[in-house]
Amino acid sequence: MGLSAAFACASIGAPERIFRSGLENDEGAALELARRLYPAAAVQDAGSTVLDFALWPYADELFIGVYDGALLVCDRRLCGLDEGARGVADALASVLPGSGCGVLVLHNEARGCWFRRYEAGTLIRDVYLTAEDGVVVDQGEPVAAETPYWKAIEDGGADVPLPFDPEAYGLALAAGLFGHDLALRGGDGFLPLELPVRRFRLA
Repeated sequence: MGLSAAFACASIGAPERIFRSGLENDEGAALELARRLYPAAAVQDAGSTVLDFALWPYADELFIGVYDGALLVCDRRLCGLDEGARGVADALASVLPGSGCGVLVLHNEARGCWFRRYEAGTLIRDVYLTAEDGVVVDQGEPVAAETPYWKAIEDGGADVPLPFDPEAYGLALAAGLFGHDLALRGGDGFLPLELPVRRFRLA
């Protein structure tokens, strides 16, 4: 698939019940959140699009979806994989009180995946791995979507080179966040890549 992505996805309750066809984006709340996330920038509303076109934003843009019981933010700052990125992830995880939130970064060229999981704003899982370097960070208990991927390592196998595809691993994590496969239309007609988001230009 060759996917790159940088987003945070939060929901209150089971995501398979929250994310569904017909979700509407609260565009006023999205604009308010954009200004909160970038208080020093001039934030310009650039119209509506869908998640498919928002997964890997440019440095001067931001995509936000604010739904009933859920939140989606695509922010390029997450790609830094540094203290600044961790601060952004922490901030995004606290936007929707009482939610479960996952922050996922997939980088096609680096063949790596960074994932953070929060419950009610508290970090419970932090993992970073690449095909070349193996498991770089592994803190907290794996979430259910990860379990099949760790078996070879838990059975004593080496993690360098990584015994599984980082992109497949990341897509499994994304499916857990949305309650649906990211790029497959469900029987109810829902496709996560078609979620409406608002695009903002930053200056």
